[in-house]
Amino acid sequence: MISHDVTDVLHSWAKGLAAVRRNSVPVETAWGLRIDEVRPKTRSRCLVFRDDLDAVRSAAKEAAAPHGVIIVAAAEDAAAALLGPDWQSTPPEPLMTTTLRQTAPSVPAGYDLSATIDAGVTNVRIHSETGEVAAAGYTAVVDGVAVVDRVATDPEHQRRGLGTAVMNALAAAAMDQGAVTAVLHGTEEGRALYERLGWQLHTKITSFTREA
Repeated sequence: MISHDVTDVLHSWAKGLAAVRRNSVPVETAWGLRIDEVRPKTRSRCLVFRDDLDAVRSAAKEAAAPHGVIIVAAAEDAAAALLGPDWQSTPPEPLMTTTLRQTAPSVPAGYDLSATIDAGVTNVRIHSETGEVAAAGYTAVVDGVAVVDRVATDPEHQRRGLGTAVMNALAAAAMDQGAVTAVLHGTEEGRALYERLGWQLHTKITSFTREA
């Protein structure tokens, strides 16, 4: 059985993710939550909070093709066997949490950091001297929890501290909006950066996507 602690974090992440991507409020189901997305594409994203295959089977009926997504926090091998080859999976990826703290963002010479807020969504961008976006990220706060989303640094500008600057600016903006804690879904490649900034692994999730 998935612990209440994990399901609480999944709830917070799902609600914040819907807000930061401006999708509909997640719908409670017998097996978890469903987000009906229009961004980045029209699809249903289904988070399964139970570790039994009946829950996965029920979610699969609501994760409409094309582009439907099922996310599980346990029994990913059994879920893969049940769903079959029509569903493509990611490796288990980290869902991380932290207690926010103020750290002044700083960028190296030749870069400029800006933060804008639109309908509750904060967008932090770092521009190079030529005006191109070198790094960026988003956050939204729901029920005192900030969800950090789509943090990325252009490959030509990596290893210059830009990712750290984006994360610190997002944290400051979230705290200004009343957030105390934060959650993000990252990759194993990005996990080291987040851990250096004080984030901790909470659980791992596996996503299954049906393209047809």
